[in-house]
Amino acid sequence: MNEPVALIVEDDAKLADIFSAAVRAARFTTVVAENGRTALTLLQNQTPALIVLDLHLPDIPGTEVLNFIKQAAHLAQTVIMLATADAWLAESLRPEVDFVLMKPISFAQLRDLTGRLRPSTPA
Repeated sequence: MNEPVALIVEDDAKLADIFSAAVRAARFTTVVAENGRTALTLLQNQTPALIVLDLHLPDIPGTEVLNFIKQAAHLAQTVIMLATADAWLAESLRPEVDFVLMKPISFAQLRDLTGRLRPSTPA
């Protein structure tokens, strides 16, 4: 059985590890991008079921990554979850994403939410 893929876009290595572990606990396979440039490179040819996206990233900001996601036809069904401490920016982007999680985000909160978002697999 193949697990759905989640892309974690987070430049803080400790948070990336926590987010990745929480999403894996919800039975996703995770890929981590530590900056916007890596995220865009991965998203050129991959179609994750879920993207957990930080907004303040090195190289290319999360807002530009989000713009790419919204314009890419192959990502139209991907669930987008912002994970940020920037309440003002998050609120301005709320209409563009499926979920906004304000940091600090607990392991259990992310695990439980992503568990409910996991695509069902046919029997």
